[in-house]
Amino acid sequence: MTFSEYPYVRPNIDEIKDQLTKLVDAFKDATTPFSQILIVKQFHDIYDEVDSMSQLCYIRHSLNTSDDFYKAEQEYLDEVGPQIQEFVVNFKQVLLQSKFRKDLEKEFGTLLFKQAELENKVFKPDIIPLLQQENKLNTEYSRLISSAKIEFEGNIYNLSQMRKFTTDLNRDTRKRASLATSKWFESHEAEFDKLYDDMVKIRHEMALKLGYKNFIQLAYDRFQRVDYDAKDVKGYRDQVYQEIVPFVASLVERKKARLGLDELKHYDLGLTFLSGNPTPKGDKVFQVEKARKMYEEMSPETHKFFEFMVQNELMDLDSKPNKDGGGYCTFIPKFDSPFIFANFNGTSGDVDVLTHEAGHAFQVYMSKDLLPEYRWPTMEAAEIHSVSMEFLAWPWIHYFFEEDTPKYKFDHLSGAIEFLPYGVLVDEFQHQVFENPNRTPEERKALWRELEKKYLPFKDYSEDPFLDKGTYWFRQSHIFTAPFYYIDYTLAQVLAFQFWNLSQENYEEAFNKYLELCKLGGSYSFVGLVQKAKLDNPFQSGTIKRTMEPIKAYLNSIDDKKL
Repeated sequence: MTFSEYPYVRPNIDEIKDQLTKLVDAFKDATTPFSQILIVKQFHDIYDEVDSMSQLCYIRHSLNTSDDFYKAEQEYLDEVGPQIQEFVVNFKQVLLQSKFRKDLEKEFGTLLFKQAELENKVFKPDIIPLLQQENKLNTEYSRLISSAKIEFEGNIYNLSQMRKFTTDLNRDTRKRASLATSKWFESHEAEFDKLYDDMVKIRHEMALKLGYKNFIQLAYDRFQRVDYDAKDVKGYRDQVYQEIVPFVASLVERKKARLGLDELKHYDLGLTFLSGNPTPKGDKVFQVEKARKMYEEMSPETHKFFEFMVQNELMDLDSKPNKDGGGYCTFIPKFDSPFIFANFNGTSGDVDVLTHEAGHAFQVYMSKDLLPEYRWPTMEAAEIHSVSMEFLAWPWIHYFFEEDTPKYKFDHLSGAIEFLPYGVLVDEFQHQVFENPNRTPEERKALWRELEKKYLPFKDYSEDPFLDKGTYWFRQSHIFTAPFYYIDYTLAQVLAFQFWNLSQENYEEAFNKYLELCKLGGSYSFVGLVQKAKLDNPFQSGTIKRTMEPIKAYLNSIDDKKL
């Protein structure tokens, strides 16, 4: 059965409430550990059914945000999702109170109970209306972004499609494309301001109702960050500021020299080489075929996984009108199916997103038989698999880029380093926003620009007053729809660099370590998984400096002017 044939049935809220209420009663009345274990498994079956329908709806809505049927279904699920969560939390409460807890911990692991404790902490029935509002605002943001129609050089493009012009060899084209995109955001500035202001206030109110000082710790608890706190993250951001920002400044200077420019403007940053950025040597069909060959040769496990994805049509990769922006991977439990969503635009980013999301998909495919709570790790750990897969693809990357392969490797590795200061900028911005939720939209924009100057001092917006006042973050969906998630990409990047370092010395050892990590899914916490994989903890002082030394040496050994 292919993805288009997977049947969608609207989850019936009354039936689900009834089923979960009966399970709670049966669990309380159970007289043996075995009975309670069976009831937990029944709970997981119900959970998987609801989750499968929710994921099908989400995917199909994001494939075409103007489809009236799935638009209505998404609105329904935005409304009933928090109500279902109430009954899920009720079940988790009786799970925590089980008189056979030690037996259940032996069967399911202790992490399930730690997760349940946090789930109870971040939810109360009286925040349901706020959760519903938050869902609606998230959907509203996605619709606004996907509605963009930008007229440029006689054609109409969406935001994903406009990105290809950021790498155009013609400087005037890059500048005009950047201004055209900026103009679209400026024409919707009031909408973005109001959306985010509403989101901040709703999330802050939610935190207060749950007994938190502000939304920050609530966000950490939502993401089940049991190993570290905001203080640890600040220390990590400081490491990036001290070790990475100066090196990125040197990479930007090298770029300026490579491009033969006296001044590097913000619209020049997307171009890496005067001879043109590396591009995949074919369209979506070409790239999927090359990926098939790569995964066949990489390992028996990756071969089986990718064939499953292709044969069941579990990837939608082309950019289309009314399709949501960005890329993601999700999982449909009822059909044991990961799903990859992307917006190809003809740049090297197509291969990045394909390998990145395939890393997520491969991980969940390898851990699909674990408990629903353990299929995915926590978000920062989940990104290890995706970002590391980008680097583990290097021995086959010539299949996609042919003569552009040396350019791709330099661009990919240097780009990954250049990303880190931006990633921690997004994180510090959100910490400051929620520490003072009463800032005005204008004050938030000024804050963003101030932090840009700290972490990205080379960004010259002198020819774009709209971006110069601090509005670039409007296009960063995570700030709106997944607050405090973005730091996860940077943590994973540091760990992926460790996989890159090992793969340069011993690829087989690196891949086997990666495979074992994928099989663990989310059965350990973030730091637990890092320890299991024998990786260096990014929060420990000195980790970034130590990790970066071989990478800096590699990039410094390349005469990039010859690429």
